Amino acid sequence: MLGRPKFVLASGSPRRLALLNQAGIEPDALRPADVDETPRRGELPRACANRLARAKADAALKSVHLDDDLRGSFIVAADTVVAVGRRILPKANLVDEAAQCLRLLSGRNHRVYTAICVVTPREAFRQRLVETRVRFKRLSEDDIQAYIGSGEWRGKAGGYAVQGIAGSFVVKMVGSYTNVVGLPLYETVTLLGGEGFPIRHGWLNAVAV
Repeated sequence: MLGRPKFVLASGSPRRLALLNQAGIEPDALRPADVDETPRRGELPRACANRLARAKADAALKSVHLDDDLRGSFIVAADTVVAVGRRILPKANLVDEAAQCLRLLSGRNHRVYTAICVVTPREAFRQRLVETRVRFKRLSEDDIQAYIGSGEWRGKAGGYAVQGIAGSFVVKMVGSYTNVVGLPLYETVTLLGGEGFPIRHGWLNAVAV
């Protein structure tokens, strides 16, 4: 990866990695942050996403400081929150959590917020919050149970993955699709480019799949 600064993704999410790859960016390292993602009492969805993205960026920066090969890297961290009104839905890991999320989302509008935090080689922090509005169709109990059986919901904010089966639940979406997947590409690439990262470096030999 000669010819550009090092790049670190502060996430272990296959979806975020795939989205960056889609934009022609291949991280030099993944540094998933071990951060408690529990919302604080009374915390609003926007504030929660912003706080957690910054915490993940801070944790990744500390890790990069310990690795001579990665010092001076660009770092991208992100956190995605799904909310109905002021209520933040969990990242579902239990069947009951997923079922509760899906029943709440059924036939309703909800919002997906992703906060991006970019750390520059000079350790300046740049953040942006992206919001997408999503409306689900009315889900039958059969829909919910079958979707739970798919297992796609595990570890996903709001108990669903829009890039999978749950994409068929979406009646309407206003805003960034990649935001709902977990990393808004336009805003991420714009932030990186604005800070001097050569975003087109990996485009020359990119082959669409």
